[in-house]
Amino acid sequence: MNKSELVKQIADTAELSQAQAERCLTAFTDAVAKTLSQGDKLTLLGFGTFETRERAARTGRNPQTGEEMTIPAAKVPAFKAGQGLKDAVRG
Repeated sequence: MNKSELVKQIADTAELSQAQAERCLTAFTDAVAKTLSQGDKLTLLGFGTFETRERAARTGRNPQTGEEMTIPAAKVPAFKAGQGLKDAVRG
């Protein structure tokens, strides 16, 4: 499923226009991004938790030259599925 298909499904389920559904989806993704960029986490009970995690610095290789290089530490977004989502996927 891509974004336009998701917007259509939200519009159908919530009985909204596709424009309204797209604004809702954009508002949600913007809120998640803003929350994570501030270092906070977002928990939706029964669905899951969006959070940031620290990835340690590590050594990698340039695939073209084979030369070793240091990949710096970074903050990365992460999602942990909640029990309700896990149960829905399992069937």
